[in-house]
Amino acid sequence: MKLQRTRSQERILNLLKTLNRALSAQDIYVELRNRDQSMGLATVYRSLDALKLEGVVQVRTLSTGESLYSSVLRDQHHLTCLNCGQSVPINECPVHQLETQLQDSHQFKIYYHTLEFFGLCDRCAEAEIQERVDVGSGSRE
Repeated sequence: MKLQRTRSQERILNLLKTLNRALSAQDIYVELRNRDQSMGLATVYRSLDALKLEGVVQVRTLSTGESLYSSVLRDQHHLTCLNCGQSVPINECPVHQLETQLQDSHQFKIYYHTLEFFGLCDRCAEAEIQERVDVGSGSRE
């Protein structure tokens, strides 16, 4: 049985589908206001929670703790740099078979999954190595 969505939920879902990218609740709030579809920030959060429970919106939590919301189009996988925050999407999925097995073995309806790897991008890793070299050479003088 499909639940009846509120006007706020429909507006948010349409926005996420139109923009086709992940947004924070605050960004959704601002974007709706810019489109003359204003609603309170608390309403944005409540609507996102309802849409998430319905399985039509997914949430991804960054290393900073910020949550990004998007319409459920496909599973998301990323490499995220802990230093600069750059997030690179990974196109292949190593866990689809596991997802199917878990649904079957646990009788659990899975809407989506996310997979995050946290570390340092090549630029930040190189900068960290250079910093160690500079500190090491500076302490010998």
